[in-house]
Amino acid sequence: MAKLYFHYSTMNAGKSTALLQASHNYREGGMATVLITAQLDNRAGEARIASRIGIGEAADTFAPDEDLFAKLEARFARGRVACVFIDEAQFLTKPQVWQLARAVDDLGVPVMCYGLRVDFQGNLFPGSAALLAWADEMREVRTICHCGKKATMVVRKGPDGSALLDGAQVVIGGNETYVSLCRRHWRQAVGD
Repeated sequence: MAKLYFHYSTMNAGKSTALLQASHNYREGGMATVLITAQLDNRAGEARIASRIGIGEAADTFAPDEDLFAKLEARFARGRVACVFIDEAQFLTKPQVWQLARAVDDLGVPVMCYGLRVDFQGNLFPGSAALLAWADEMREVRTICHCGKKATMVVRKGPDGSALLDGAQVVIGGNETYVSLCRRHWRQAVGD
C-alpha cells in the first residue's frame, strides 16, 4: 500500500545518503524510481542529489510554484514508477505536500520525503510542518551533538563562528554554515 513518508532530522544526519541508498535498492530490484530535489539548493550541482560521503545522482527539481501532482502524473504516463523520492523536503510548499499526498492516494505510489524538521531558530519549515501533519509515516534520521546526545536543533554560524539569532529562514549552506546540536547546547549557543 502506498504511503507518504517523512524522514526528518537536523543537518548532517545522512538523509540524502539514506535516500540514495533506498532508491538504489529499488533500482537494483528492477523497479523505476523518480528522484526530485529543491531547485534552489544546487550545492551538488544543478539537478543533483549528493551526499557528504561522496555518492550522488541526477534528479529532477521542483520550484516553489510547481504542481508536483501534475509533474508526477506526466511522468507516470511514460511508464510505471515504484517509488518517488524527494530530497530537501523542507523547501516544499504546503500545497506541494498536499499534491504529493494526492499522488500517493490517486496514483498509488509511495512518496518518500527527506528533509529538515526545524530551522536555525527552532521553527518548523512550512514543508516540514505540512509533512508532520499529513504524512502517513514519519521516521527520524538521527545524528549526534558534539556531547554525544541526539541532535535535534541546528545553529547557523556567522562569519566569526558564533550562532546567528536572526536572518532569512533559508540560507543554503553546509558544514561551514550549520552545526547540529542537542537542545541544551543549542540553547547555550543562542544565549538562552
